[in-house]
Amino acid sequence: MSYFISTPKSVQKQLRSLPKVFHSHIIEKIRELGNDPRPSGVKKLRDSGASTYRVRVGNYRIIYEIDDRAQKIYLLEVTDRKDAYR
Repeated sequence: MSYFISTPKSVQKQLRSLPKVFHSHIIEKIRELGNDPRPSGVKKLRDSGASTYRVRVGNYRIIYEIDDRAQKIYLLEVTDRKDAYR
């Protein structure tokens, strides 16, 4: 069971601005979410919505929503942890 990953332009811009060292690790983790949208280490965010999650990649956070019915993952933000929850 594979999920479609929706990447809006705002997230694409965030990905392009990442340091090269982390870029490949983050892209790999996003691709893995397509096969397993709730991997080990994932946290459900309380105040952001019913199906909003975050996963860590070093000091960066991938924040996304899961739609199990449509089998889609909507990326909301890829950012440094110091800016992730503002």
